[in-house]
Amino acid sequence: MKPLLLAKSVTKHFGGFTALDHVDITVSSGERLGLIGPNGSGKTTFINCISGTLRNDSGSVFFDGADISTLPAHQRIRKGIARSFQIPKPFPTMTVRENILIPLEFGSTKSKLQGRRSPDDVLDLMGLTEKANETAAHLTQVELRKLELARAVAVDPKLLISDEAMAGLSHSEVDDILEILLSLNANGITIIMIEHIMRAVMNFSERVVVLDAGHKIADGEPNTVAEDPRVQEAYLGN
Repeated sequence: MKPLLLAKSVTKHFGGFTALDHVDITVSSGERLGLIGPNGSGKTTFINCISGTLRNDSGSVFFDGADISTLPAHQRIRKGIARSFQIPKPFPTMTVRENILIPLEFGSTKSKLQGRRSPDDVLDLMGLTEKANETAAHLTQVELRKLELARAVAVDPKLLISDEAMAGLSHSEVDDILEILLSLNANGITIIMIEHIMRAVMNFSERVVVLDAGHKIADGEPNTVAEDPRVQEAYLGN
């Protein structure tokens, strides 16, 4: 069975700095993958290369059996890759519903329009139904995170990359977002979670990949990865 996502020897340089050094990562259809690592480890660079925000200097990215290495971001979205951003940037003067309508309109291919989710479906999935007519500028921090996820889910992705959707939230708010992500996965969406809140990563992930200084240093079940001396050293030092 072919993986949904296959990153082969992905390498990215910024001048003389190597942000990613021949990174290999596979993600199976329906999987919940945690992607972790210390600050500066290459996590954001990697997902930017996957989503098309950046172009890797060498290596290849395959999605659903096709080489997408040269495709721009908007074409990758239409093939089924969506991502949320760590810092939500909605259209602040538009309502929650209007913010969701934009990706619904422009993020779907003609072949997906008939079967796409409705705005009400997306609002319900995110627990934002009561906020549908509120402007985004009046949302709380956790509601902004939900809206950010909603805009990604609106394009009906096969793969959702959640980039630190829980950063800065309270314990109960983290659980709220975690429940949403688990529900999305149960509805058939493959998810890569990038997160620093280890409780959430361990509860969510079926498998965890660890990056450090642009290298993949661990890949396995959460408990096994947590006990890996290389991972402990990367986070805690010698």
